[in-house]
Amino acid sequence: MNQVPNIKLNNGTLMPQLGFGVWQVPDAEAERVVGDALEAGYRSVDTAAVYGNERGTGRAVNGSGLPREELFVTTKLWNGPDRRWDRDAVLRAFDDSLGKLGLDHVDLYLIHWPRPMRDDFLTIWKTFEEIAASGRARAVGVSNFRPADLERLGAESSLVPAVNQIELHPLFPQPELRALHARLGIATEAWSPLGQGKELLELPAVAAVAAKHGRSAAQVVLRWHLQLGTIAIPKSVNPSRIRENLDVFGFELDAEDLAALDALGADGRRIGPDPAVFDV
Repeated sequence: MNQVPNIKLNNGTLMPQLGFGVWQVPDAEAERVVGDALEAGYRSVDTAAVYGNERGTGRAVNGSGLPREELFVTTKLWNGPDRRWDRDAVLRAFDDSLGKLGLDHVDLYLIHWPRPMRDDFLTIWKTFEEIAASGRARAVGVSNFRPADLERLGAESSLVPAVNQIELHPLFPQPELRALHARLGIATEAWSPLGQGKELLELPAVAAVAAKHGRSAAQVVLRWHLQLGTIAIPKSVNPSRIRENLDVFGFELDAEDLAALDALGADGRRIGPDPAVFDV
């Protein structure tokens, strides 16, 4: 039985709080991996144009036998420096993603990076407004946007992003940005919710909380996300870990546990690219 709660986005769309990410999953494996996730009980899948696996993801979604209305599919515009991002380019990219996914709509469409040095995300967002109005994306949002970027959007558009997908985990909890999201009505979604590699999961503080609850390190970190109120999209290609990452609803972290995990983020150490300078 799927126990994943929904988060109500600012336009009323319901989004599962725990989803499945497919970053770095080759397209040839995506159908099997996403199929395993859907069979395990995930109903939200997060892909992106730059991941190169929209086709495999779409084959799994369309071949799952699950009603489309029970599934939540996210993809992202790769607004890289290889083209001028005017309205037509954005619409072509969106159509290309829909075609690869084999869908007539997505549930969430995100601008992948702000790239402030290019000064074009406002133009892109204006086209996202059109896409949202057309119904071909049930909700639109952003990824990796900083407070300054969100403030620029707010000054130029009445459409508030439904989601900002950001690097977020106990080593980099981003409390100021999360507080801004709460004030603006933007849902916070965490990419790399378990960090990268084994560093976070092997920390003594995480291991101690895991031992206390008889759970894995990954399970207690994902439980931290859920109790924080963020949306998390863990990734794995291992069927047993895919199931384990979904099995995070039979226990609850207490105040002592949360304090121990919160303390890990005192230095706010980023492991991914800095959105202020990222332009690859």
